[in-house]
Amino acid sequence: MNQNNVLAGRQAVWAFVLGCAAVTAGVLMHIPMFLMGRDMHFMLAGMPMGWDMVAGMGLIVLGVAVAAYGLLPRGVGAHRTATTGIEIAAPEDAHLGFAHWRLMTVLVVALVIDVMKPASLGFTVPGMVAEYQVGKATVSLVPFFALIGTVVGSVVWGVIADIYGRKASILLSAVMFVGTSICGAMPSLAWNIGMCFMMGAAAGGMLPVTYALLAEMMPSKHRGWSLVLVGGLGAVGGYFAASGFSALLQPTFGWRILWLLNLPSGLLLVVLGAFIPESAKFLLARGRRDEAARVMAQFGASVKRVAAPAAAPAKSSHAPLRGAKLVGKLAALSIAAISWGLINFGLLLWLPADLVSKGYSVEVTSRLLAASALIAFPTVFVAAFLYSRWSTKWSLVSAIAVTLLGLLGVMWLELSGRGSPVLPVALLIVGSNGIIAMLLPYAAESFPMRVRGRATGWVAACTKGGGVFAQALSIVALVPPMGIAAAIILAPAVAALGLVAWFGRETRGGDLRQLDEAMDEPLIG
Repeated sequence: MNQNNVLAGRQAVWAFVLGCAAVTAGVLMHIPMFLMGRDMHFMLAGMPMGWDMVAGMGLIVLGVAVAAYGLLPRGVGAHRTATTGIEIAAPEDAHLGFAHWRLMTVLVVALVIDVMKPASLGFTVPGMVAEYQVGKATVSLVPFFALIGTVVGSVVWGVIADIYGRKASILLSAVMFVGTSICGAMPSLAWNIGMCFMMGAAAGGMLPVTYALLAEMMPSKHRGWSLVLVGGLGAVGGYFAASGFSALLQPTFGWRILWLLNLPSGLLLVVLGAFIPESAKFLLARGRRDEAARVMAQFGASVKRVAAPAAAPAKSSHAPLRGAKLVGKLAALSIAAISWGLINFGLLLWLPADLVSKGYSVEVTSRLLAASALIAFPTVFVAAFLYSRWSTKWSLVSAIAVTLLGLLGVMWLELSGRGSPVLPVALLIVGSNGIIAMLLPYAAESFPMRVRGRATGWVAACTKGGGVFAQALSIVALVPPMGIAAAIILAPAVAALGLVAWFGRETRGGDLRQLDEAMDEPLIG
């Protein structure tokens, strides 16, 4: 049996390597088309697609399928049986070792690469408008379908992570990143839209899986700050990387180079996958006990067999959620996520133009946009401190409350027609950055392991769902005045505040094993 497992493992590795090679080769077959436009500032609109591009796309599809075959485990049905009675946990007083810091560093880089993809959309829109000679509303279909892709990816990848493993889903996202780099060589807007949907699916899937993996690998007393810090630095770093590469490369190579960067960055992510561990339970279920033992040793975890799961203390705030409490908490986080999406992808994007139309100077609005990037960075560290040292639940509630104050400030600007927009916008930026920094870590700490990927993926999908609705309003030119938009968003934000305060539970320093006691019982009932 062990020999068969070793043989199957080698075959899986080779399948993944061959799949990556096929995807890379397929992308390289598109580069000649890109280079053909060098005398026209790399504008390719209307150029015919050659046989090499068609063959390259076929290779990419085949390569993704072969790589996925290599990543997906065999004997999934035996997973629950094989892990019954096995308890794996990091000690409460585990020391942060080199393996923990390396994992956090790798995941920060992975999230920077992940966030950089959709963040580049805003820098490509002006170039697409000029090249394809269409209106901005038409080109807005590109970010619109990319956001839809992130919604789909968050849900689908959450399921994949729970069934096939965290590492497999992260690597599958990386392979798809490589494949979608051909968006930079597509001569038609329709192909750009299709490729951006696939890019969004890969990007949307990685974020919740990263949180789920990190939550399961970090010692309880270090879990909170590490989740918020890794996610926050990845998000801020992704936006800085997108703007930096745009400023550095786009003047020479045009907007398409921002998509072609998916090739080297995706391959870098594949290489970094060697430093991302799989969960010990998953390895044990596949019979790879030696690897599981090494992972546990590196991360200060222990393994033992237990006769039955230990029940959580009756008054534990980290006890398993069931019935209305489970639905209530998931609804609370989902509504908070939708509110954030409406603010981040709607209100904050519409606000500068609206302020200019009301007579505020372009200089003021430009300073607001510049300040948003500067404010975002320290907010990450403040959120990490409050989340880990004060309270996970009330830190999130406070961030929602600050956001509500910002919404009320925007409404006051609309009603009064006077006053400075600096404070309302600053409150919106601080509050919304605090929400997104803590929302997914809080979700990852709130649900049992067997549904953690799906639950976190659903909440991540809701953050993009609000953005999809906001972008749809932009496409059909139905953007409301800012005061009305703020009033509309105020309703779900108030609901989120109340629901999180009521159904939320303190997770700071909690033992995730207490959530897993309900793994073999219905979560609702």
